[in-house]
Amino acid sequence: MAHVGYSDRINDPAFARYLANQKRYAWIFAWIMAAAFTGGFFYYGTTGKDMTNPQALYIGLGLGCMMLAIAFLTNLRRTHSRTWDGEVIDRKVQKKRRHRNQDDNDGYIEEYLLYTVIIREDNGRKHNLVVKNDATLYNYFQNGDKVRRHGKLNTYEKYDKSKDTVIFCNACASRHEIADDVCSRCKCPLLK
Repeated sequence: MAHVGYSDRINDPAFARYLANQKRYAWIFAWIMAAAFTGGFFYYGTTGKDMTNPQALYIGLGLGCMMLAIAFLTNLRRTHSRTWDGEVIDRKVQKKRRHRNQDDNDGYIEEYLLYTVIIREDNGRKHNLVVKNDATLYNYFQNGDKVRRHGKLNTYEKYDKSKDTVIFCNACASRHEIADDVCSRCKCPLLK
């Protein structure tokens, strides 16, 4: 099988179910954290010596509201993210160093590799896929590859997969053999 072209399997109902579940999980997590912050700070304000209620309760409510706002903005961004086509125009590997602190305050120097894949949208805008110490995406994409970014999923599909031996799920990013048709993890179809 040639595996050339963007897959129409992106319209499979499994992707809509996956996105609905992700949205629901984000809200469930946010509500649990909001309740935990509110209850935890209220309890601390009741039993602690450093802070009393209502001050502790207000801090808990503020943090809880922040969790709900993050869930709202994450879901809003996903809902309004657009799909676009582009091309891989460059790939870079950079050796980096940074100072890391430890409990004893001496710290150490951490060395790591930063892998970057640069994609130019058809309208000229550039996007960087940057990963620390993992060359998987760097090796998957080559200069000149045509790609489509699926907005709501925030993932990329290659136009020509004919030479690939692996494929990534556009829902959960699991890696599969190119012969697989469905993701074993999330059950969404693989776009090939």
